[in-house]
Order: sequence, then C-alpha cells, then structure tokens
Amino acid sequence: MLDDRAKLLLKTLVERYIAEGQPVGSRTLSRAPGLDLSPATIRNVMSDLEGLGLITSPHTSAGRIPTARGYRLFVDTMLTAQREHMNAPSHLPPDQPQKVIANAANLLSNLSQFVGVVMAPRRASVFKQIEFLRLSDRRLLVIIVSPDGDVQNRVIFPEADYTQSQLVEASNYINAHYAGLTIEQVRDRLQSEVEKLRGEIAALMQAAVKVSSEVLTEAQEDDVVISGERNLLSVTDFSSDMGQLRRAFELFEQKAQLMRLLDVSSKAEGVRIFIGGESQVVPIEELSIVSANYEVDGQVVGTLGVIGPTRMPYERMIQIVDITSRLVSNALSHRK
Repeated sequence: MLDDRAKLLLKTLVERYIAEGQPVGSRTLSRAPGLDLSPATIRNVMSDLEGLGLITSPHTSAGRIPTARGYRLFVDTMLTAQREHMNAPSHLPPDQPQKVIANAANLLSNLSQFVGVVMAPRRASVFKQIEFLRLSDRRLLVIIVSPDGDVQNRVIFPEADYTQSQLVEASNYINAHYAGLTIEQVRDRLQSEVEKLRGEIAALMQAAVKVSSEVLTEAQEDDVVISGERNLLSVTDFSSDMGQLRRAFELFEQKAQLMRLLDVSSKAEGVRIFIGGESQVVPIEELSIVSANYEVDGQVVGTLGVIGPTRMPYERMIQIVDITSRLVSNALSHRK
C-alpha cells in the first residue's frame, strides 16, 4: 500500500503528464502546489514508485511517466469526477434509434476530441428453425432461419460422422424444444440438460449454438458506430508512432475485437476504464477506452464510450461518457 505522500506524488505526476505530455522530473514536482517536498525526498519517493511498477523512465530522460499500472491506480483511487461540473447538451433528438446512435457517437467525439464509439441496441438472437445437411464425411451444412425469414448458412466439421437420418432427428428435436428461444436461453438450458440428451443431439446442439452466436456477432459488427477516428492524427502519442496509429485504425476497421471489448463493458455497471498494456482486453498499448452502458426503459441494451490515448484527461472523459449514456437512455426510452 502507498502512504499518503506517495499517493499525492503519483497523482500529481499523472495529472502533470496528462496535461503536458512530457516526462515529469523531481524539480518540476517540487514546484507543484500542495506537495511541499524537497527534490531529494521526491526522488526517493519516485524511486519507490518506479520499483512498484507505477512509473517508468522513458529512454534516458530524467523524468518519469505513468505505466499502465500507474494509470490504473490513479483511475481507481484518485479520481473525483463531478458530473455536475460539466456543461452538456440538453438532449439528443428522439427520432429514429439509428439517428440517436449516430448523434451520440458524434457527441462523444466532439466533446472528447478523441474517438466516439456506440454499440447499437442488441438484437435478440432468436432462431425459428435449424436444419443440418450432410455434405460429406464429417462435413455438415447448418441452416439457421430467423423469425423474420432471414437465412444463414455455415459449414461445420464435427468430430463424429452423422447419417442424414440422425441429422433430421436432431433438427426435429431442436426445433420442437428450443425454437423461439434466444441463443443465450438455449445455451443456458443446454448446460443443464446436456447430460440428459443423446450424444449426437447434444453435440449438434452445441454446434448450432456456436454457429448462431458467430452469425449474430458478424451481423452486429455493422451496428458499431464510430466517429472521430481522424482525431487521433493530432494526438502526439500517435502521430510520433505510425505503428500504433496503424493498429488503432485496424481495430476500428475490423470491429470484431471492438465488439468483444464493448461486450465486456456491458457486463458491469457504471463507467468502466480499460487501459492498454494492463491486460489483453485492449490490444493496443497506447489506447484507453472509457465506456458505459445505456438503457431503454430500464433495460441495458448497448454500450458507448470514448477511445483515446492512455494519456487522456480521465476525469473529463468519465463525465462525458456518463452524461452521454444518460442522454441516449433518455432519448431512446422517451421515443415511444
């Protein structure tokens, strides 16, 4: 655990680095209001913080910058965001949901000057009918029909070989007992019922759930709205490292990884912060994501957030994301 002096020094260092983008030295910190520590004492505390992996010295600079772990400690224990201190637009136009989502992404981008991202309301992954067609040995075609008549096909390669009569029997069983349920409901039931089902039916059920989930994910990739990618071109942290910038733009283009990240965010309440370099969640070391859920009539239906450099003003980003999530919730809920 850090003592109060070390916490205050780390907080001051992170805030100064976020504001100026330059490594922070002991002389600079000794002049910071509120610290009242000698340069020698500051150097000793900084050495302790570096030993704990909270700050690091880039190249041969005498100054220090926060590590991902240092940012995490700062975000978790030292921020005092006050949402009422921020002036926000009074509302988002309650027109079509797509317009609300697009406006929200633009709002996030304009307020943050980084990248705004919004995952549109999730569609229920309900299937009306599933059929299996034997193509050859251990090669099957799975046909998934949605309630609105949309048809998706996927080829799978099961471990066992099935006859067409077994496939028909499995299809009939699945359609009789599970049609009309969401994929999540089917998955939950399957976990409790798998031991009661015959081997081939259980295996094909699991394959059908996996395929259906993949289809849903691919369909919803188009439901991620991104605004302000070009803002990263003016961020010093990226403009000086074209490799990082290229990986960031690849993330925006592929969307699948971004979808997984937003899906992780949707499983928690309040504003979440993911810092690149501290885990595998954010694949780019210099990126951080501040995200929150939004609701329709009290039910969480999507996630939105700001993507920017790890050296971002987190307190303001938290306010922006928090306010925007409430605006979107109000706009969509009052639309009816």
